[in-house]
Amino acid sequence: MDHNNWIKKEFRKLSQSLGFRYIPEKEIENRLKKVRGGMEKQGIEALLVIQKMDFYYLSGTTQDGFLFLPLEGKPLLMVKRELERARVESPLEEVVSFKSVRDIPSLIQRHRRKLPRNVGLEFDLLPVRDYFKFLEIFPGITLKDSSAVFREVRKIKSPVEIDLIRRTGEIGRKVYQEARKILKEGMTEIEFGGLLEAAAKRYGHEGLLRVRSLNYEAYTWHVLSGPTGGIVSQSDSPMGGLGLSPAFPVGASLRKIRAREPILVDFGICYHGYQADQTRMFSIGKMKKKLINAYEACCEIHDAVLEEVKPGANCEAIFAKTLRLAKKLGYKGSYLGPPGLQTHFIGHGIGLELNELPFIAHGHSYPLEEGMTFAIEPKIVFPGEGAVGLENTVAVTKDGYEILTPVEQGIFQV
Repeated sequence: MDHNNWIKKEFRKLSQSLGFRYIPEKEIENRLKKVRGGMEKQGIEALLVIQKMDFYYLSGTTQDGFLFLPLEGKPLLMVKRELERARVESPLEEVVSFKSVRDIPSLIQRHRRKLPRNVGLEFDLLPVRDYFKFLEIFPGITLKDSSAVFREVRKIKSPVEIDLIRRTGEIGRKVYQEARKILKEGMTEIEFGGLLEAAAKRYGHEGLLRVRSLNYEAYTWHVLSGPTGGIVSQSDSPMGGLGLSPAFPVGASLRKIRAREPILVDFGICYHGYQADQTRMFSIGKMKKKLINAYEACCEIHDAVLEEVKPGANCEAIFAKTLRLAKKLGYKGSYLGPPGLQTHFIGHGIGLELNELPFIAHGHSYPLEEGMTFAIEPKIVFPGEGAVGLENTVAVTKDGYEILTPVEQGIFQV
């Protein structure tokens, strides 16, 4: 049997027996409809979808290619490699091959008879060189920015998406259960984290978290112990950790974990592209009272956020409430980072990427909506001593919220 015939006849059976879940055709149809609504509002006649997660969101595959989506008519999935696998993975009807980007206009004309007057591209991530290439191959056609269409549409998750995030959270629960058995005094942060990652992968963790940005790199987890928890680094977060070198100055280090110090474990999980973020505290023996009190303050702030979570609640107002509470509890100077380096958000949207809408943050004065999913992460940082914090991923429901990361909330003491 040649390769193509094997893919057609056996691939789906094998992949599903090993846990693959393909996006249903009806789900893709609903997404296409929502995106077309956004296109119409922005006066975009057609999209050329390039960014991997936007491409996956609308096609169900991440094989190398482009998706042409006209405002009217069937989408055209153009695949460079691997065509037959893309046909198995995607429920779209028209899946064709191409060899060069320069073939795209003729392919569109062949299948759609004419080219649109304008084409939407994801300007937020499109390389400048590629932008000029598309100007060349689409002469006389206006290129428009479609980034906002995707950010707006993807902020509301369908029941299918929320179920995938829920399953992702269940993997996280198993990882934290195993962590108590793995953690030993004297092991390094990077060793502990690596063993946790191995455990997560046994349950289906894909081993990466995607972020819609340039130059953001990190492990899918942080293990910060004692003073490394008080180190701020490159990313916009309350603490960054020491890392392994100036070339990768973030996350776990070669520092050996000691008894009675705070051990912060921030472990993101990815399952079928969908992500869940959670943080819990560990200690070998009992932490100092100062740190336990600070963790309890994080829990109080976390629960205060949940009290507000429901459709219509203002994201910026929720963030402002946490600032007032942190000040009342005596942590104004250490809440969300050390003085002068504090972040201006306590929650970030999450789904196929880590930085989706909504943000529970300063400057984000818009309402929560049913179907939004985001991570709440209050952290308190003491330079030279460590950091404590809590994080859960939640979904906004019709009447409130659902926690999608069902890990017990207390300090894991071993």
